[in-house]
Amino acid sequence: MRYKELTGKELIDAHKGERLGILGHTDLEINPENGRIESIVIQDFSMLGIKKSDSHAKIRWKDIEVIGEDMIIVKPDHLKD
Repeated sequence: MRYKELTGKELIDAHKGERLGILGHTDLEINPENGRIESIVIQDFSMLGIKKSDSHAKIRWKDIEVIGEDMIIVKPDHLKD
């Protein structure tokens, strides 16, 4: 899958049932040694695309459960049973 196929998909936290952001309004942390994506960094933006604060959330790539047609479902490890 190419990055351009991921952009525009909503990130959803499966445990909380809430929208985390849209991939494309995010940054990727890539391991320079192996070229793999380590995590997705979600910035805090308003509806108009203006950055609200310097806070951000980080989703580890391994916490992605499903990549669907319209959304990406995330289940963070620290919440799994």
